[in-house]
Amino acid sequence: MNTRATWVTAIQAERPDQTAGIIPFPVRAAPVGSSAPPSAKPTAEMHRPSVQIRPDGGVRRQMMAWGGLAGEVVRMITHEPFEVAFQAPFNLLVAYERAVRREGETIIHGLPRSTMHDFSQKLTFVPAGHSFRETQHPRDLGRATYLYIDPAGILADPELRVDPSALEPRLFFANQALWETVLKLRGLIELGGSSGSLYAEALGAVLTCELLRLDDGLTLTDSPARGGLAGWQRRAVAEYVEENLAESISLTTLAGLVRLSPFHFSRAFKRSFGVPPHRYHANRRVERAKTLLAQPARSVTSIAVELGFSEPSALTAAFRKVTAQTPTGYRRSLI
Repeated sequence: MNTRATWVTAIQAERPDQTAGIIPFPVRAAPVGSSAPPSAKPTAEMHRPSVQIRPDGGVRRQMMAWGGLAGEVVRMITHEPFEVAFQAPFNLLVAYERAVRREGETIIHGLPRSTMHDFSQKLTFVPAGHSFRETQHPRDLGRATYLYIDPAGILADPELRVDPSALEPRLFFANQALWETVLKLRGLIELGGSSGSLYAEALGAVLTCELLRLDDGLTLTDSPARGGLAGWQRRAVAEYVEENLAESISLTTLAGLVRLSPFHFSRAFKRSFGVPPHRYHANRRVERAKTLLAQPARSVTSIAVELGFSEPSALTAAFRKVTAQTPTGYRRSLI
């Protein structure tokens, strides 16, 4: 049995109402497996929230904490099934950079469970005290950033004039402002050290404001960029492309989905996604190819066929154009 999982279970058995989701978490960044100096003594300040991952031998974790905000980057290093659980007096925000599972489910207390297979580039918010559990039989070596926000810290700022307990749970949603802030915090976690503490606190304040905007119905996801697509239009187009990656998709078809002329749709799409529709489709094909290449049993030929390429050389050309690598070279880099 995994030693760390046994240790966590033993503590929960003694104090289940106090320790769920709380494990020793050094204030300075320290990868799991590192040890504190012999003279270090555990204190209340050294304990920070952290998701429980079982078994935890298939992931690598990098952690950091700044006052009322803590975070960790979790990378999968095997394709073994695993479970994530969390329940603590902290708000949890999860940003899934890569997350594709063959099967599994995600459950937040108060929301319907989800069995979505691909939730890459999605966010999940778990309010303090709510239970969160996720099981995955992964298809890809995923990566996610977990941010823990103390309601008694940043959210308790009297200038915000908000009841932290009023925040609502949200599962697999998109919000560009939140996403960009999370990526900046992820960068600080990966750098380690404490030099970015003031910057991290500022980002924490931005993060909090964006979370509050969600419950005010002011999400940037539903506000079109100037001259771009509205939130519902972006979602409709993105979902259609994901469901038809292997097909040849016409501009007329996409424009019809959102009730725009091809001319206006093409301009609005580029403003919203940063690239023309055909480039977006090609990029998403390559991202799906990356997911499939992570499965050693899959041949490049079978992947090319599944994604609608006429022959393996066509997949290689498209893959190289986007990544500057061949599919085989990319697969070697995963080992």
